[in-house]
Amino acid sequence: MNLFDCPQRLLRLANRVLAAGAAGLLLGVLGAYGLEQQLGVPTLVGAHSLTVLGPALLKLGYVLRLNAQSRLRPLGWAGCCSPA
Repeated sequence: MNLFDCPQRLLRLANRVLAAGAAGLLLGVLGAYGLEQQLGVPTLVGAHSLTVLGPALLKLGYVLRLNAQSRLRPLGWAGCCSPA
């Protein structure tokens, strides 16, 4: 069975990717712009890399979450909505 076959597992994965992206972005910003005087050059480069990779993971997790939620939605759900 593929990971993407089960929408509930995909939703769990999406939530983890979103959390990892948020944590990476937070650590990157804190390290790159808050502790730049205390960090060495390799660590500072890693912190700046996290400021790029964190938002990328956030975007990926968001798209995975949208996909999982749309597959979890019951069929025919739009029939009960009133037109605006």
